[in-house]
Amino acid sequence: MAQTTAVKQSKANARAQKQLGHNTWRKAFMQHYWLYIMMLPALLYMIIFNYLPMTGLYMAFTDFSPFNGDTILESVFGSPFVGLKYFKKLFTGPDFWTLFRNTLSISLANLFFAFPAPIILALILNELRCKWFKRTAQTLVYIPHFVSIVIVAALTFQMFSTTDGAIYHVLTQIFGANAPDLLSDPKLFPALIVGQNIWKETGYGTIIYLAALSSVDVQLYEAAKIDGAGRWQLMWHVTLPAIRGTIVLMLIMKVGQLLNTSYEQIFLMQNSMNRAASDVFDTYVYTKGITGGQYSLATATGLFKSTISMLMVVTANKIAKLCGESGLY
Repeated sequence: MAQTTAVKQSKANARAQKQLGHNTWRKAFMQHYWLYIMMLPALLYMIIFNYLPMTGLYMAFTDFSPFNGDTILESVFGSPFVGLKYFKKLFTGPDFWTLFRNTLSISLANLFFAFPAPIILALILNELRCKWFKRTAQTLVYIPHFVSIVIVAALTFQMFSTTDGAIYHVLTQIFGANAPDLLSDPKLFPALIVGQNIWKETGYGTIIYLAALSSVDVQLYEAAKIDGAGRWQLMWHVTLPAIRGTIVLMLIMKVGQLLNTSYEQIFLMQNSMNRAASDVFDTYVYTKGITGGQYSLATATGLFKSTISMLMVVTANKIAKLCGESGLY
């Protein structure tokens, strides 16, 4: 009898909870329906420009030709299905390991040098006590982000040109005939790309870290000072632990972009002399897809990159969870 009563009570509680949840959802929708209406443009944008184009991924599994139909959909779904043919062609091709090595060398260099740069700069700006100088410095370091990468490439060519480059002539005064040629030496190409990224994006990248630093409890600094902590100890034991969650979150997102190099930047800085180090997956997609008309191979390459990036994000997030951080999701 008691067991039957408990079962009935459990079912009644479940029905009440379900009804409560239903009413709560309806009530929340009616109270905030303008927010849902305002969300519609962003939702439509995501569907039209992010999810609908995913139908084109089917080209990676077909022998696609734009002449297989009268419309783009007929061409995509009317092309003969070939399975993993183009994935095998990508993995067994003579360029795959060169592309993989070049992409990883540039991406890892960015991860080790360009990723910590905004954190270090944010810590430095946070230590400035003169407010007008701090605001001026922040404005100056933000400006390069708004400069087009085309302008950055043109400035790089102008400064490091072996004929009339100002910085190259300074290097010749220091190293003589052994002055490094950043524009043509394949070994220096990753350093060139990383240097451009640090100059262009470091200042703008400090915004999120400065926002995180503004939320650090001032009482923690006061307590540490009472215990005799100096400025470096405050930074190491108070500031960095307070923004550790933000750093981990940004690191997870950065790890997911290891195979995604900036196509425009690489393409603009690429030339016949540094091609051995500047051929990456992004330029390969352009060369094979747009220039060569091998759309299926280019789509297979892009799908491979996206799959690896997703796996890396999931793995990095799992590791962050195991280490006690909140992670990305």
